[in-house]
Amino acid sequence: MMLKSLGYRAWRLMPPTFRREALFTAMAVVAPRPASPPPVASLPITVAGYFAAPSGLGEAARRLADMLEAAGAEVHRADLTLALRQGVGAGRTPLPLSGVPTGAGTLIMHVNGPMLPWGMAALGRRAVAGKHVIGFWNWELPIMPPDWDRGFRFVHRIWGSSEFVAEAARNSGSEAARNSGSEAVRGGRRVPVEVVHYPVPEPQPAPLGRDHFDLPADAFIALAVFDASSSVERKNPLAAIAAHRAAFGDRPDRLLVLKTYQTQQGGPAWRAVLAAAAGAANIRIIDREMSRAEVWALIRAVDVLISLHRAEGVGLALSEAMRLGVAVVATGWSGNMDFMDPASAQLVGYRLVPAQDDRGTYSVPGAHWAEPDIAQAAAALRLLAAEPQLRQAMAARGQARVAALTPAACGEYALRLLRGAPA
Repeated sequence: MMLKSLGYRAWRLMPPTFRREALFTAMAVVAPRPASPPPVASLPITVAGYFAAPSGLGEAARRLADMLEAAGAEVHRADLTLALRQGVGAGRTPLPLSGVPTGAGTLIMHVNGPMLPWGMAALGRRAVAGKHVIGFWNWELPIMPPDWDRGFRFVHRIWGSSEFVAEAARNSGSEAARNSGSEAVRGGRRVPVEVVHYPVPEPQPAPLGRDHFDLPADAFIALAVFDASSSVERKNPLAAIAAHRAAFGDRPDRLLVLKTYQTQQGGPAWRAVLAAAAGAANIRIIDREMSRAEVWALIRAVDVLISLHRAEGVGLALSEAMRLGVAVVATGWSGNMDFMDPASAQLVGYRLVPAQDDRGTYSVPGAHWAEPDIAQAAAALRLLAAEPQLRQAMAARGQARVAALTPAACGEYALRLLRGAPA
């Protein structure tokens, strides 16, 4: 017992990057390999992901399983939340990691590349054997870090959640120049890469108005929504604060709300946000986890959703705001451009700069992300505040733009790809 305790303490004293690399390398050794040659994709479908997590990846896994079921597929949910040490959302109960059908079928690993072998190891050999394995990935830079190579070795094909993500998969690694345009090449293996969008389901907001959130009834309110554990630098609320201040100064009838949670993981970048908002009576911070219904109610209660992100793999909150009929101001770059255009949102210009964040997650050599134009964003806010009819018209166009992304439509598209039919 003492040796075990000493070993654990020694492990914890190692640098986090070393521990992460050692863990992922070990998992890549013990994880079951997918069958070769690739089996034909077939039913039933198992979706493995963080079903009990409150994060964007958790919400996305739930949407993926729901959309396949909406299209008529038999879907089994393999919850990796606890096995891969993810946080459990309030009010959610992790599903038992059992009952995964054995034999033929399709296994969709809704786990990003570095952790995918760990997920396969957690499922076990009997659950993986004989299945067509798909990696469903989300990433927020134009290239993927080298540690994603592990994931490429364990899948028969890749589904990217946006064209931006798919291009990152195709264009990463030393063999990228040999890609055909629809494949990724790793270790001489060609892995097909396709785009499968998440649905934007009909929102079901809680019956809550501005008074529930202690927001003034007669103010123009802009809202930024982000998870502070998902890189504050990438979500870039500092730019939202700067744009709001440039647009409205201290006007009490012009309010900016920052809705966030998990700020204990935000590090120095979150402390910089707190310092920037300090003393501004027209900037409010809501720092707590909410249910989806409550988040939808908050989005519905405001006038504009603002996202001056430096990069997004998809941008689920942006598509939700559009589905709710709320105007959007957003950086005109990365995954959100799959469902946005200048008619359906106020797109903010940007310049590309080297990606850099405090944790190093996005500090990938050779990668860049967007630095949004604060002056343009401020002008967009002023315009939407001064012209309610213009704001409503743009919001209506945004709502129409995402209306086709229903669970059934997205699920049917994914099933056509599985069957090899024209999508």
